[in-house]
Amino acid sequence: MNRHDQSTPSNTSLNRRRFLASSGVLVGASLMSPAGYAAAETPDPRDEGQRIQTGNGEWTYQVVPGWGALPSGKVFGGTHGAIATDNAGLLYVSTQSATGVVVYDREGKVLRTIATDYPEIHSMVHAEEGGTEYFYTTVQKGTPKENWLFMKMKTDGSVVQKIVAPVEAGFKAPNEWRITSAVPGPDGSIFISNGYGDSRIFIFDKAGNYKRSFAGKGDVDGMCNCCHGLTVDTRYDQPLLLVCDRENRRLSHYDFDGKFVRNVSHHLRRPCQVSLYGGYAVVSELEGRVTVLDKNNVPVAFLGDNPHKDQWANYKLLPSDIAPAWFSAAHGCFIDRDASIYVSDWNQSGRVSKLARSASS
Repeated sequence: MNRHDQSTPSNTSLNRRRFLASSGVLVGASLMSPAGYAAAETPDPRDEGQRIQTGNGEWTYQVVPGWGALPSGKVFGGTHGAIATDNAGLLYVSTQSATGVVVYDREGKVLRTIATDYPEIHSMVHAEEGGTEYFYTTVQKGTPKENWLFMKMKTDGSVVQKIVAPVEAGFKAPNEWRITSAVPGPDGSIFISNGYGDSRIFIFDKAGNYKRSFAGKGDVDGMCNCCHGLTVDTRYDQPLLLVCDRENRRLSHYDFDGKFVRNVSHHLRRPCQVSLYGGYAVVSELEGRVTVLDKNNVPVAFLGDNPHKDQWANYKLLPSDIAPAWFSAAHGCFIDRDASIYVSDWNQSGRVSKLARSASS
């Protein structure tokens, strides 16, 4: 079915399952303190047989205790970034610190760090071109001379291409170019979203030459208010660009000429990034939730749905303030080949969680 011919589904109201919280486990930079467990009203994680569960139906998940803990001397920072994988199934998690990008095996063991000269990689998208693997990234903070740039790098962290603000697009001040995401198009073009700037999306050829822009700041169809995340949506006969229009609380489709197709999901809680699994889309939402959408972009599950609105998008929190079954500000997300879901929570010291699909799901 051609995506242009698909009607927009009506809003569907779903009953959210109350999450089971039978133990407390912090997954991330540091273990939750006993006081933190008391606040979350969960027993000590050292009690055998305890586990945390979230989600519903076939999307029921267990929080994996201790996944991704960093060695002494390494820190996440705010984990205001992304999660991706390579062909070998290793996980790449960007930090908001001099730790750079942490490379894990699937069990959560740290193998190495890369890109340590770029301490705030905001987005990462994997691509294979000519037998070589790359990550298309956007960088907020890099070297003293390089900030807010697109960077294409190999999986060892070596940089092969950079793009800075194109003067042809009318940029006059450094803070006008504040990019948040980048993806390669089907023909090799590069799409870069200026989410923290004027909400335009820019098209470059594969050599990095500026071609044109589309969208821009606004709330009418075809405009964006923080085009935060980009994904090439391959769930339909015609691949389309899927845009996380964060402050308009929606996901939108565009074709690769920049023509608006339609809004496909509304009333989300500030969507940040999307990861695809078959016909499903996993959406991280800054206001304390991860939502799974089916091929019709109807919600089928909610993960980590935090009932405490005062924790939503609250950077001042410590991981110990947040119950391990909930998210406070889900920013980065990735679903792997086994349908395990990885989420980076944005807070002052960062948190990375792995959710493993329940065997009965």
